[in-house]
Amino acid sequence: MSKSLEFLTESLRRLPGVGPKSAQRMAFHLLQHDREGAAQLSRALYQAVDTVHHCAMCNTFSDTEVCDLCADEARDHSLLCIVETPADQLMIEQTLTYKGLYFVLMGRLSPLDGIGPKDLHLDKLVNRAADGVVQEVVLATNFTNEGEATAHYISEMLKARGLKVSRLARGVPVGGELEYVDAGTIARAMIDRRSA
Repeated sequence: MSKSLEFLTESLRRLPGVGPKSAQRMAFHLLQHDREGAAQLSRALYQAVDTVHHCAMCNTFSDTEVCDLCADEARDHSLLCIVETPADQLMIEQTLTYKGLYFVLMGRLSPLDGIGPKDLHLDKLVNRAADGVVQEVVLATNFTNEGEATAHYISEMLKARGLKVSRLARGVPVGGELEYVDAGTIARAMIDRRSA
């Protein structure tokens, strides 16, 4: 294999879920069938790496110093939703049910991976949440062990500063049938039940 092709294959392997065979197939496809697509991908990656940075307010990816959501005066500035990743932020936005602002952690606490509080920009989060405008912080971290630990840590930190903190609800999925839902999810739904 040529050194350039080998370099391309190794570079594609950096993507999550892409192993050696998949990377090799992608490289061969791009060079054999879609050189124009390969050039476009190259330009897009170069442009993104060169221009995309973190929003000064919410820490998500942005082309400008302050992202469009943070700059939107129509948003409810008294609500601040904390998510782990920009992908999580996008999913919440797609529900069209939340009209507040966000803070994106760009990760979660994971001592085994060497990710501690300093790695999650928590000082920036505290400054944002305690700005006098935010009235409620909604914790929307994932329901993994690390996500739960992150939510607990942030909750304690913000409650100590007198902020109202809520947690994203969890339970039986919409359209889910109880016999096919795991026992842990049903138990959590039962504990978190609300009046009808």
